Amino acid sequence: MIALVFSLLSCGASDLGGINTTPPDHSVWNELLGKYVKEDGMVNYRGFINDQEKLEAYLNTLSNNPPDREKWSEEEQLAYWINAYNAFTVKLIVDNYPVESIRDLGPKLKIPLIKDVWHYKFFKIGGQESSLDEIEHGILRKEFEEPRIHFAINCASFSCPPLLNEAFVPERIDQQLDQVAKSFINDPKRNKISKDKAEISSIFSWFKGDFTKNGSLIDFLNQYSKVKLSSNAKISHLDYDWSLNE
Repeated sequence: MIALVFSLLSCGASDLGGINTTPPDHSVWNELLGKYVKEDGMVNYRGFINDQEKLEAYLNTLSNNPPDREKWSEEEQLAYWINAYNAFTVKLIVDNYPVESIRDLGPKLKIPLIKDVWHYKFFKIGGQESSLDEIEHGILRKEFEEPRIHFAINCASFSCPPLLNEAFVPERIDQQLDQVAKSFINDPKRNKISKDKAEISSIFSWFKGDFTKNGSLIDFLNQYSKVKLSSNAKISHLDYDWSLNE
């Protein structure tokens, strides 16, 4: 958690992007997710290892086709960055498998001058070295007024919102974001909600400002929760399980 808090504060706006690029086809990523991610979000990393050539081909497509902010639609950009975050996270685990937790990779990699594994620059976007931290905090959280991204990106850990077993695509991304928001908030393994009391994910504490720009946290939860919270419901946060999501 300490490392995550550092990440929240560290990354400024990003200049990652391209000029005259074309939004990539996400069908290869969709195929891999369908094969190796269960409906509950558990990941078969050994399967990804066996199909590593396809994974790397998709990642190369992403690296060589960064979003053109002037020409791509917001939906195209959002789908790109969410898929990129998730696909490069899978690569990070695959390249260092087996591992018990993504947080163990910081010390394991022994890269100097990085605070944690999220700051590790292990891939390129448009020729520029980048990190998961830059995608999440420098782009997704800074450039899009979209709190549902927190339920779409996956940190390879059990308490994270489950990895969706399909690629995010521009033409359905609003529907997909609603789907992952409802799924996560109503998942009793990750949030326990009743009318007068809620024990919710620490994500809602770490990123509270993202969820309360247009109302209270309870207002936000009630948009997606099957059980509606009263305005004075008691809110607490669950411990976070960083064990690998496999």
